[in-house]
Amino acid sequence: MSSAQHLTIVSGASRGLGRAMAELLAAQPGHRVLGLSRQAPPAPAGIEQWAVDLADPLPVAARLQAWLGSLAPDQFASATLINNAALVTEPQPLADSEPAALSAAVRVGLEAPLLLSAAFLRATRGWPGVRRVLHISSGLGRRGMASTGPYCAVKAGLDNLARAQVLEEALQPNGAKVCSLAPGVIDTDMQVQLRGANPAAFPDIEAFQQMKSGGKLDTPAAAAAKVLRYLQRADFGSHPVGDVRDA
Repeated sequence: MSSAQHLTIVSGASRGLGRAMAELLAAQPGHRVLGLSRQAPPAPAGIEQWAVDLADPLPVAARLQAWLGSLAPDQFASATLINNAALVTEPQPLADSEPAALSAAVRVGLEAPLLLSAAFLRATRGWPGVRRVLHISSGLGRRGMASTGPYCAVKAGLDNLARAQVLEEALQPNGAKVCSLAPGVIDTDMQVQLRGANPAAFPDIEAFQQMKSGGKLDTPAAAAAKVLRYLQRADFGSHPVGDVRDA
């Protein structure tokens, strides 16, 4: 098993934190990376990209399960699913939000992780290597903030999903290690969207503008390195909900 590969699937791998994680993993010897994203940009060596729409997650989960089923389990020392993809709706009160945007946010941010996790765990059940599921959560999954209800809801859902999965996998032979992890505050497109929101609709806009001006935002690469270090910890999965800032 020492010469075996490490397989990682990363959703939302076309930009931001997901792209940075995929690139860091692919740069490590023996790592095979599959990226899932709506747009599949040219990928560095070691990254296979699927152009898929996670707002329509059923066919994506079916494709992932079939693909995993075609692999030889003995060639992998570990298999990891990172549910990173999310959609941020326009910051505004829920009553003012477009129904289609709300539906897409929940499908990408919560329904897709549910289905991808089920497909991954089903397909890798019985694999001899280490299995991990990492949900990328947020501090907003643990506290509410006005005008970000959909994002708060899906991240809170990921946290409680992880709690349930930990209990389930503890009953399985070689059960997967699962954690829902807040990655810190990162300078991504989401932050740009929040800083540029309508102040009348988003009362917390000043706090986000001050984080940017105060240099309190991690780059995607710095945040990715922190997340991947957490993923490799010997005690990963012992706490179903975590935060890189508590490591």
